[in-house]
Amino acid sequence: MSRINGFTGRRNFLKLAGVGSIGLGATVGSFTLNKEGTSYAATPSGSTKPQPVRPHEALSRLIQGNERFIEQKRLLPHQTRLRILETASAQYPFAAILGCADSRVPAEIVFDQGIGDLFVVRVAGNVASNEAIGSLEYATANLGTQLIMVVGHTKCGAVHAAVENQPLPGRISSFAEDIKPAVELVKNQPGDLELNSVISNVKYQVQKLEESPSILGSLIALGKLKILGGYYDIGTGKFTLLI
Repeated sequence: MSRINGFTGRRNFLKLAGVGSIGLGATVGSFTLNKEGTSYAATPSGSTKPQPVRPHEALSRLIQGNERFIEQKRLLPHQTRLRILETASAQYPFAAILGCADSRVPAEIVFDQGIGDLFVVRVAGNVASNEAIGSLEYATANLGTQLIMVVGHTKCGAVHAAVENQPLPGRISSFAEDIKPAVELVKNQPGDLELNSVISNVKYQVQKLEESPSILGSLIALGKLKILGGYYDIGTGKFTLLI
């Protein structure tokens, strides 16, 4: 039985998904953690693969990275030519991010991470669409990622559109519709409605991921996955974890 990053290989991923034989186009290589425990190096075929990064450790890396970013003490990890070579055959991201497509919130930068560290899914309003859920299923079941972080942000245009509740052209309205239930939950609360809605939307999308009839729920039940949420302040650069 093949195992990737301490969990499931391609064959078992397909069994877990219940989809039989589907060509995922995934390339699986043999890598291991270096002595610092933060990088991967190529290993001969059949060697031990890296152990999964547990959710609490993954969360710590994200929080510490954001602190470095705020303090302008970025380490710029895993952004060298060597890192490109190390990750050419396989990837073992320690966390997955469901974030907004907003250009002001690039996950690798605001969390001070590098190539191969984060599996990032970005869609306006950080909504848990079917496509986003499918991508996160792949990251967790096949790549072994044990933490999903839903990242909202202040002054989010998608949330603003949902709060305004006005007709929108084209398909722009689709993601606003996905956020409106979160707005409804806080519309009568005191304080700034848009900020409250940003926070409510993060919690709503986390709940949607946790409760969706998907692979994610199975991994949570097995203790192989944690889903958390927080929001990024585009004025300060600070990420706030929502407990």
